[in-house]
Amino acid sequence: MTKELSHKVLNIKPSGIRKFFDLVSEMKDVISLGVGEPDFDTPWHIRDEGIYALEKGRTFYTSNSGLKDLRQEISNYINRTQNINYNPDNEIIVTVGGSEAIDIGLRAIINDGDEVIIPQPSYVSYEPCSILANAKPVIINLKAENEFRLTVDELKNAITPKTKVLILPYPNNPTGAVMEKSDLEAIAKIIREKDIYVMSDEIYSELSYKEKHVSIASLEGMKERTILINGFSKAYAMTGWRLGYACAPKEIIKQMTKIHQFAIMCAPTTSQYAAVEALKNGDKDVILMRQSYNQRRRFLLNAFKEMNIECFEPFGAFYVFPCIKEFGLTSEEFAQKFLLEEKVAAIPGNAFGDSGEGYLRISYAYSIDNLKIAMERLKHFVNNLRVQNQNKVTNIKQ
Repeated sequence: MTKELSHKVLNIKPSGIRKFFDLVSEMKDVISLGVGEPDFDTPWHIRDEGIYALEKGRTFYTSNSGLKDLRQEISNYINRTQNINYNPDNEIIVTVGGSEAIDIGLRAIINDGDEVIIPQPSYVSYEPCSILANAKPVIINLKAENEFRLTVDELKNAITPKTKVLILPYPNNPTGAVMEKSDLEAIAKIIREKDIYVMSDEIYSELSYKEKHVSIASLEGMKERTILINGFSKAYAMTGWRLGYACAPKEIIKQMTKIHQFAIMCAPTTSQYAAVEALKNGDKDVILMRQSYNQRRRFLLNAFKEMNIECFEPFGAFYVFPCIKEFGLTSEEFAQKFLLEEKVAAIPGNAFGDSGEGYLRISYAYSIDNLKIAMERLKHFVNNLRVQNQNKVTNIKQ
């Protein structure tokens, strides 16, 4: 073949998360704290519903926008948790994971040259999906001193006449940062004044530890300008079921459905039947998993404190984002060295944007036993680094 491939696609960097995942797959006896996948099995009553759907031969296509029963349960769930009313007939679409919802949501509203504001560090899909939709990504580098929250001043400085949408990724992957209601109200005021859209990725909404999650779509004047993204992977331990959804004004959902129709047809039918059961009867499962994650979160924060590693307290998702700048290594150097010497995998912070440099993402979606072993290995690793650095300083003085 002599024809060139797409320049746009060729220029997109592969995911930094998958790079380390591939490295781990080639090593033995590695403790992986890299992938954001719950270590819980999907609760049995949810699996049973999927099994029952297969036994009943429910292996047909559903409507493009998803099973009516599932869209109704999504509507019920958003109403009881956020007091927002979405019409299941034309304001909800069921997608193949939250990632597809992000992709088709951006493609449905972007015209060539529109700008998409992306606070970073954040999920790796936002920037490439914006580029693939022919938008210009505008990056806001969030700061640790602000607990990686988006501030009004940062948002104002990023908005131009070409701004079309702000991606709001909270609770945040990779930092675990949250935006409280007062933070969102200040942001919403600017969004309304500048007349732009918000894509609110709330996939970790059930994993909030300080106070109940608040959606920006619940604030006055925001439902009509928000694409709310959520799904089942994190809260219900259903990563492999590949199921998400988007809620938005019917004009946007109509266009998202059109793209979904030609690219996907419909989300997996078996997964949709299981998801109905999850929303109807899964609240107790979510509470138990959230309590376990919170225990692990507190364990890690205490471990970092004992090691004198700086780490702000995250109140959402299942990640911690410790600072490793003191060791004089890049995030990637630190992560690779840690993996090779101690056989523990974590993700370098710069995989989530340039502002993640100097940090490490550690997932606590793993058993407390593995976390204890990993922290012992981290303690050994950083102690050795500190001795080495001290020896370098001593040699220089001599």
